[in-house]
Amino acid sequence: MEDPPPGRFDGSAARRSADARGETLDQLLDRNLAELLQELRVAITGVQVLFAFLLGLAFTQRFAEIDGFGVTVYTVTLMATALATVLLIAPVSFHRLVFRRRQKGALIHVADVMLRAGLAMLVVAISCGTLLVLDVVLGRGAAFAGGGLVLLTGAVTWYALPLWARRPHPPGAPAALVDDGDELVL
Repeated sequence: MEDPPPGRFDGSAARRSADARGETLDQLLDRNLAELLQELRVAITGVQVLFAFLLGLAFTQRFAEIDGFGVTVYTVTLMATALATVLLIAPVSFHRLVFRRRQKGALIHVADVMLRAGLAMLVVAISCGTLLVLDVVLGRGAAFAGGGLVLLTGAVTWYALPLWARRPHPPGAPAALVDDGDELVL
């Protein structure tokens, strides 16, 4: 495959990864795009359910009984969900605008950034949604505990663990698993 036209995408890391896996750059980019699309499908489903719930909530009779704190939490939850929705759908628009222009590497890079930002907004939205519902059902103390637990769990499982796993292994560490840059090799 010939190199993509010059632009904002630096394909050197992708080329090294493709070479290490015995793939062409096109095969690597196709595989990365397929994996990214699957991740987006999972995330967007959760966002759609939460967004639908939030949009309908404001029009219920019980919503009028929510105090100022509840309205603030609802507003933050709605905005975080709306931003997550926009960020997670944005790669579709990006793809349409660069389609057939040999910009798949740029698409993958930009979509990756948008997916990470969208997931950050989603964990905020889920945590605040939990806070809102628990505040109504169980009271403010339980709401802060439940919302905080969800936020902490999201931060640990969505960010801390992956960042921990991708750090360089110190010299002399057990070599049970070796990361070839893309997959673990036993």
